[in-house]
Amino acid sequence: MTLAPQAPAAVSARGWGWRHASRKAWAVDGLDLEIDPGERVLLLGASGAGKSTVMHALAGVIGGDDEGEQKGELLVSGQRATSARGIAGLVLQDPDSQVILARVGDDVAFGCENLGVPRDEIWRRVAQSLDEVGLDLPLDHPTSALSGGQKQRLALAGVLAMRPGLILLDEPTANLDPEGVAEVRDAVARVAESTGATLVVIEHRVEVWRDIVDRVVVLAPGGGVLADGDPRSVLRDRGAELSASGVWIPEFPPRFTERRVPSSGGRLLDATGLGIARVRGSRIADGLDIGLDEGRAVAIVGPNGAGKSTLALTLAGLLRPDAGAVSATPALAGPLKSASPIAWRSKDLLTRIGTVFQDPEHQFLSSTVRDELSVGPRALELGVEEVDARVDELLERLRLDHLALANPFTLSGGEKRRLSVATVLATRPKLLVLDEPTFGQDSRTWSELVSLLAGLLDEGQSIVAVTHDADFVAALADDEVRLT
Repeated sequence: MTLAPQAPAAVSARGWGWRHASRKAWAVDGLDLEIDPGERVLLLGASGAGKSTVMHALAGVIGGDDEGEQKGELLVSGQRATSARGIAGLVLQDPDSQVILARVGDDVAFGCENLGVPRDEIWRRVAQSLDEVGLDLPLDHPTSALSGGQKQRLALAGVLAMRPGLILLDEPTANLDPEGVAEVRDAVARVAESTGATLVVIEHRVEVWRDIVDRVVVLAPGGGVLADGDPRSVLRDRGAELSASGVWIPEFPPRFTERRVPSSGGRLLDATGLGIARVRGSRIADGLDIGLDEGRAVAIVGPNGAGKSTLALTLAGLLRPDAGAVSATPALAGPLKSASPIAWRSKDLLTRIGTVFQDPEHQFLSSTVRDELSVGPRALELGVEEVDARVDELLERLRLDHLALANPFTLSGGEKRRLSVATVLATRPKLLVLDEPTFGQDSRTWSELVSLLAGLLDEGQSIVAVTHDADFVAALADDEVRLT
């Protein structure tokens, strides 16, 4: 028995707004928007404009009255969005938050089981959905062994298997390699074409989706809609304006402060004959020889699942080498007895190697942005005035000053990423290890972040960055380590 997909859903927002319980400002305010059944909409806007809030609301998972305040009306297929669960399928910015079960096949099947889909039909859909997103893995493959990009495809497969009437994608290709981006985009296009489902997708980089969608809606940072129309007209007629507000427009690339002539200081870290593994004995890559010098940036690139994040964590002293060694020079280790970062205490790492994880939420510890930025400097036992000075500088430089008292977990994806970078910069380590540092950034915050990192390199700090962002590599990288 093959079940037909749900009918394409309509969306209606009339004066709709949402405010988090911990905030004075509305995340979204005065939204008026009508989306017809079967439309394919690209939702744009600057970082923090409320795009993800709208997506969560349409999926009916924005939270209850204890989590925030809602006003106006938001309908999906004529029903209040909070009562229309099951009509919409949502892929979040953070794929880890959507991995539920231990095996790939079971995880994709989970949504279908909750919808009461017959067993034989479930497994047909599971196989088809995994194929559609290019995740060629056995059904019993452990989800714990997936890379971030693979988890993102897994989450998308779980949504596609439910055959929803409204597909909501929140930056679904942000952590994918170029081949994976094309696979996911094309898979979504095929499903939208075959099912007629309504599609709303958030993506900062317009070029990925503009040939797939038939409409562009741009949210204004202060509330409401900044632009709305067919992609060609909106991007042609208002490209300069949208670019200035932070929207990635291919014809208006972001400007940034370029580095001075790249130079190399002394050696900081050597990896020799390095083998890397998440689980001891299950080696991902082997025989790596890498040298890190002062004032230079190394980009770790390659396809999803190649071990980029594992390599970064090993260089940062957070994973033990599976073979070979990582050794710091006296210029980095200072008076420490051991040259091996894996043997250092957390406090030793604070001023030597600072790490930004792929998932920013994995390193948040405090209930406000200001307190989060203060954690590292306080651990160094700096004076109150010095702590405040460092925090204030980072809040301003990374456009987080208006969020100083907000809970870090209520920030947008791009804001969380900037905060995670700022927490590391607060202790001024000699070596920065950054996993996807530009994830979720609009063109304006991207240029500001790149300019900030360029300045740090000019001052002699060193950077290791795991990234799929070719623009970031072109702007900053002196060297590349390519994993296959």
